[in-house]
Amino acid sequence: MKKRSAFDPGRRFFLTRVAPACALTFVGTRHLFALSLSDEEQEVQEALHNFDKEFGRKLTYRQFYANRYREFVDLAKELEKEWGRERTIEFLKRITAEKMTVFGKSQADRSSDNSFEAYVKQFRAGYENVLTKEIVEDTDTVFELKVTECIWADTFLHAEAGHIGYAAVCWGDYAWANSFNDKITMVRDKTLMQGHECCNHRYLWRG
Repeated sequence: MKKRSAFDPGRRFFLTRVAPACALTFVGTRHLFALSLSDEEQEVQEALHNFDKEFGRKLTYRQFYANRYREFVDLAKELEKEWGRERTIEFLKRITAEKMTVFGKSQADRSSDNSFEAYVKQFRAGYENVLTKEIVEDTDTVFELKVTECIWADTFLHAEAGHIGYAAVCWGDYAWANSFNDKITMVRDKTLMQGHECCNHRYLWRG
């Protein structure tokens, strides 16, 4: 009898949990590293179980993301050895699209409306510590964002895993926009993750 590999498809639980976390990081990260605590906060910390206390080490954004994805990249590379690159990437894309579809619908439900304006306004401000971006076009029916630096691309490319990052992070952008409102379509033919000079996210409203 053939011995089952540690990375047999029947044991893909690690990816069904880790890959969605990658896709959702762009919108779901709340606290990137612990800040210095006040005396009052310190007293609260001391009353907590050790497992629930703030993690005390301060990290740069680059360090935080490198640590966050290191194990995921290692696991995905091992899966590539077992399944091959094509099968692994298709699996990551499918899981990422499924999870971002759920996220987009949930975001729309929580929003006061799921209009084009409601969707694109989240990209006008914020993310300064993880993206270098420029708004190229902003009308009632078109919104184009040019990203020239991205912490996710920086992280995966340094790990020589841009193809994994594209499948686990970038691929979810299409499902995210369309599931927020099926009249929104994202068009993009460049990504930093794939080695291009920028990401040219272009959102179109078909209302």
